[in-house]
Amino acid sequence: MNEIVELPLVRIAEEIRGRITGDEKIMIRGVAPFEKAGADDITLAGDRRFLKIIDQTGAGAVIVPGDFQCHTQTIVQVDNPQVAFAKVLKLFCGSSRPEAGISPFADVGASFTCGRDIFIAPFVTVGRNVTLGHRVTLHAGVFVGDNVVMGDDVEIFPNVTVMAQTRIGNRVTIHAGSVIGSDGFGYAPDGRKYVKIPHKGIVQIDDDVEIGACNTIDRAKFGKTRICRGVKTDNLVHIAHNVTVGEDTVIVAQ
Repeated sequence: MNEIVELPLVRIAEEIRGRITGDEKIMIRGVAPFEKAGADDITLAGDRRFLKIIDQTGAGAVIVPGDFQCHTQTIVQVDNPQVAFAKVLKLFCGSSRPEAGISPFADVGASFTCGRDIFIAPFVTVGRNVTLGHRVTLHAGVFVGDNVVMGDDVEIFPNVTVMAQTRIGNRVTIHAGSVIGSDGFGYAPDGRKYVKIPHKGIVQIDDDVEIGACNTIDRAKFGKTRICRGVKTDNLVHIAHNVTVGEDTVIVAQ
């Protein structure tokens, strides 16, 4: 993990396309809440609630809306303060991606193919005919079924189950405990009992999707259950068989 110790405020402003009013020479060493920020921290005052008490923060610099003016604090004016602050957090969080390699304690099936710099942790199970792209990370306890295909820069956290034939695009994150491609809930009543309807379709997850912890996404009866590009789901979300979730949709828990 390459931690960033400090950054000049000018560099941060360039990253978030901001305009500095105040001391451009400040070095920023951390990100902190408005009430707790110190002289070498950057913080956020994104709405009126904080803007009207901006003099009360001890932060070295404050991210503010583009039309806000202040001459008592060093500010960075941006068009979208929340998005800018998220980018700053990423700058200081660094990367926690493990060193590439396949653990000898992983179980990898026949006809496995992969790209560069993949990481497969101990106690991962990978089925037959699985294809992984570049820089895929499978954390401990992940199960990947037969004939699964994943793109580049996919990260799957511990104890996720990805059932057979699932298709996963690029830059997808799936958080701990989720189940992708389980059977949908389908039964036909015959007057005395319920007869299970087999589900022979797949789940397709497109690029830039983030799936929360303990999600369940059911495979289609026929065809596909599809999670389109840019979708973000909270924890504890269930997506039923043959559902299509459109691009850039956000789904909250339950």
